[in-house]
Amino acid sequence: MNIKKIIINNVVELLRQASCELPNDVVKALRDGLKNEKKGSIAEAQLAAIIDNFEQAEKFCLPMCQDTGIHIYYVEFGEDVNWLRGTELKKALCEASKKATIDVPMRPNAVNPFTNMNSNDNNGRNIPFINWEIVKGDKIKITAFPKGGGSENMSSLGMLKPGEGLIGVKKFVVDTVITAGGQPCPPIIIGIGIGGGADIALKLAKKQLQRTIGERHPEKVIANLEIELVKAINMIGIGPQGLGGITTCIDVFVEYAYRHPASLPVGISIQCWAGRHASAVFDSNGNVKFLRK
Repeated sequence: MNIKKIIINNVVELLRQASCELPNDVVKALRDGLKNEKKGSIAEAQLAAIIDNFEQAEKFCLPMCQDTGIHIYYVEFGEDVNWLRGTELKKALCEASKKATIDVPMRPNAVNPFTNMNSNDNNGRNIPFINWEIVKGDKIKITAFPKGGGSENMSSLGMLKPGEGLIGVKKFVVDTVITAGGQPCPPIIIGIGIGGGADIALKLAKKQLQRTIGERHPEKVIANLEIELVKAINMIGIGPQGLGGITTCIDVFVEYAYRHPASLPVGISIQCWAGRHASAVFDSNGNVKFLRK
């Protein structure tokens, strides 16, 4: 049994799923948005076009967007895993990105920031980027998270003064969405990280984009903040594709870390309507379990 080959082939499948099939929770949210928009409105037409787009993508097994993103992986590595080295897994993920570029296909998006040269295989220095977490157990969970550039460009970091408090956090989030307008291809999903440091806040924010639509934070104060922000953002009127309407935001997810007394970092990561990610769990026997929402 070649465990590395099993991982490569199945991670290619994860990238295909992420690129061509929206998770069910996102599909439902977009369909609900269509029902809520005014009949005959531009917003209704835009959502109908988005829904037709992802239906055709799944039917014909083609990427739902020409921007298939930069390749990011989230790995939960069991502390009792003794059947694969982390370095071997890293090599396998890089090979999977190369293979998926041809097989899915996925647009090559890895570009040297100094020379502008494209590697043509979605690999390059520190790309694909792998987020590692050690967890209990003897299995490995891999999430493929291809992140598009349009929505990524609307990411924001605010180093607020601690005295600004929760009111300042809310204002920063709403102002960021207003500034973004239609650029991140709304309806959007918003991840917010509060506290830690500048890098921690942004990492927490992006990780929240994997949560299930409608899933609330286990702490009531944070859950209420998520609900409040969804309502506030959808009152702005940006709407689908920035052309007006009540469906600007599908959901908001917040996570936090304890902060330094002198700092109140707020990281915001925005995802376009194509909330793309796919996960699978691997074990020592070569078994693979795909986790579909």
